[in-house]
Amino acid sequence: MKTRTLKRVGISLGNLEGFVDGLGEFARQIGQALADRADNLRADHGLELYVHCMPALAGCFGPGVHYLPVQRSQEWRHTAGVRLDLWHRLNQLNRYGPPGGTGLRLVTVHDLNYLYEKRGLSRLRHQWRMKQLLARTDAVVTITEHVAGDVRRELNWRGPLQVIHNGAADLSSAPQEAVAELQGRKFFFHISRMTASKNVESLLRMMQIWPDRHLVLAGPSAETNARLQALAAEMKLQNVSVLTQVSQAKKAWLYAHCTAFFFPSITEGFGLPPIEAMYFGKPTFLSDRTSLPEVGGDAAFYWHDFAPESMRRVVEQGLAGHDEARAQRVQLHAGRFSWPHAAQHYLQTYLALLGQGVAGRAE
Repeated sequence: MKTRTLKRVGISLGNLEGFVDGLGEFARQIGQALADRADNLRADHGLELYVHCMPALAGCFGPGVHYLPVQRSQEWRHTAGVRLDLWHRLNQLNRYGPPGGTGLRLVTVHDLNYLYEKRGLSRLRHQWRMKQLLARTDAVVTITEHVAGDVRRELNWRGPLQVIHNGAADLSSAPQEAVAELQGRKFFFHISRMTASKNVESLLRMMQIWPDRHLVLAGPSAETNARLQALAAEMKLQNVSVLTQVSQAKKAWLYAHCTAFFFPSITEGFGLPPIEAMYFGKPTFLSDRTSLPEVGGDAAFYWHDFAPESMRRVVEQGLAGHDEARAQRVQLHAGRFSWPHAAQHYLQTYLALLGQGVAGRAE
């Protein structure tokens, strides 16, 4: 009986220290979905998985995969003691190249937000880094068609490019923990990193002219949240609550009990929270910028400008038109974005690059 030659695939998380933001959630979900299949990948396809991660995360995906520790020196020279056939950087901010002798190199590009946020030398520096990365890359995955367009147009990429939409967590049947101070109250909800690009201040301005409605903001950073609390106080807003580092159970409760979900982000490579909200059938309001119309489709309502009166009018009209039938359509739309589906397309991409299959466009 002929013995199958194993192909070694390195999956690099880079210097991620946890799974608290969008890049972390992507790494956690894709890494775990592939690790869960490790035995079958080895038996059916001859793939052996090696996860490159910070030492504190070693073992995070279970015993079915190997772990390669991140070391700072690997930014300049990376030796791993094992020859890899494929190296997959899970995001474009990962500066750790593959070990010497690695065969093919793949990178997932989540966004080129610097095109929309930076100017002058800062933008040129980001552009140079991305071109340097792609010069050492054999194939690219992007998470939306919008990002794919940016990569082709702005970076002049002409190599293999696959669009694989992210999944999103369906928390609609997950355990819930109530936020005590919000029980029995109606509220709008927003969750994000709360950085400037998330455009949260536009929501505060809208709430200034909507004093009989309540807005809940949730983010991971106490420092950023404190800034927003100070701004709300300066604006004399009594109808805004700011929560820090809510648990998964509390996040599920907030999605389940909010009247609507708001996400006015100006630059977004994908946008996971809107799909998480849609799994609950919630009316979801997005900006019409970058990738959000692609992800939200006709299941979302859109702000075309950020004047407070205009934003309120869009919300009022959307709420008036959101009934049970529309809620069901919103849930069906969310169901298109699943992590197992995304992981299957990454597997197909690996196999195609290694000469064992053909990568098709991910829907």
